[in-house]
Amino acid sequence: MSIDETAQARARALSSPVRLRILRLCLHQARTNKQIADALGMNPATTLHHVRTLVNTGFLEAEEERRGRRGAKEVPYRSTRLSWNTPLPDAAPVLLETFLQEVNGLAPDEIQVMRVGLKLGEDEQRELLARLRSLLEEFGARETQEDAVATSLFVAHHLDTSAG
Repeated sequence: MSIDETAQARARALSSPVRLRILRLCLHQARTNKQIADALGMNPATTLHHVRTLVNTGFLEAEEERRGRRGAKEVPYRSTRLSWNTPLPDAAPVLLETFLQEVNGLAPDEIQVMRVGLKLGEDEQRELLARLRSLLEEFGARETQEDAVATSLFVAHHLDTSAG
């Protein structure tokens, strides 16, 4: 597969909220297809299609096979974190839908929301986004503490047409 074909396949793989949720599920803990299906409330055959797409594009990697409780072969999968730096054209709709699916059903005290209106020049906007990305990369690269709690952060920078 050429570099362009690989990039296109990766972009297609990340164009599904289900696949983005699978990557999140497998970020901190390897999970089998059955565990993924159960967590998403989906049929295992459906999730297996998505898992295979993510494995084939390098976003998930299979860990060593193991035997389940009933002796069946299980393959745990873990996120490779490749998605963080993979360009995704027209990402906003799929990322927003993924976010909404992930927060659906959370209690109000399980979500902290911040919203601010800014008026910045182009250079200031670039600086703000670069600093936010740098901060997120710094925290993402830290060693996970034993007692750490998995959390997620969604940041959206957009044109504010209501501000005039």
